[in-house]
Amino acid sequence: MDRFTAMRAFFTVVSEGSFTRAANRLETSPQLVSKYVSWLEEHLGVRLLNRSTRRLHLTEEGGRSLPQIQQLLGGIEALERGFVEREDRVEGRLRISAPVSFAARHLAPLLCDFQQLHPALEIDLQLNDRKTDLVEEGFDIALRIGQLKSSSLVARRIVPVRIVLCAAPAYLERYGVPRNVDELQGHRYLRYSYMESVASPQLRAWMRSSVQSDGGFTCNNGDVLTGAALAGGGIALQPTFIVGPAIAEGRLQELLPELPLQELGLYAVYVHRQLLPAKVRHFVDFLQGYFGDPPSWDQRV
Repeated sequence: MDRFTAMRAFFTVVSEGSFTRAANRLETSPQLVSKYVSWLEEHLGVRLLNRSTRRLHLTEEGGRSLPQIQQLLGGIEALERGFVEREDRVEGRLRISAPVSFAARHLAPLLCDFQQLHPALEIDLQLNDRKTDLVEEGFDIALRIGQLKSSSLVARRIVPVRIVLCAAPAYLERYGVPRNVDELQGHRYLRYSYMESVASPQLRAWMRSSVQSDGGFTCNNGDVLTGAALAGGGIALQPTFIVGPAIAEGRLQELLPELPLQELGLYAVYVHRQLLPAKVRHFVDFLQGYFGDPPSWDQRV
């Protein structure tokens, strides 16, 4: 039996002066209230109340126990009340893991806007492109780009991520504009190995042969590879949240837009669906729709 429920029953009986009035206050039956008090007496090994047909009397042990039980119940009620009051308050520290390039380009305004709405919140943003362990590393939420496989984590899709093949006009003027995948042969590929998972088998074959034949340029950061493409170093396969502005400004040119490339997504990933902290719930809701549909980086491409 629940000790706290039994203590609350005993305290209410004393406060109300009868089992019947205590039962009405607790919205239960007098028989159940009596059962709770009897169980508490048995559990403590002392008689707390002397019962008669007309009145209830606290025993000496009951009188000594009552202030302590009252203090304990008051503490529990204060704790519960505090949780209820804080249930919708966004405060504390929100630890976020996010990809380097996406965060550097797009997260600062979002986080500032969110923090203006919730000034009591501290934000701790850590950038890396590896898959973080949220529990082991103490993150509340991770932003991930890809096609997420099923796991024990909860993932909410925030926005689509479109991938394009692109190169600088100066590079294309020198080496020619490929009109199909076959004409990519002989062109230099600026390689980010992760992106190969979104390409067709034919396109992946060109990527690998290009790296092997010309010495290659491989990097694990999309911004560096985009910079190499802008400098005329070759053809890059990158998300439009990185290369979109350069394409819109004419500094890069999209190639073979008809290519079948898998669409990725930006996901908010967190550990639990139930009893989600207010800071995480509000942040995920704020993310949804923030970047627009289509997202801002695709609106001019």
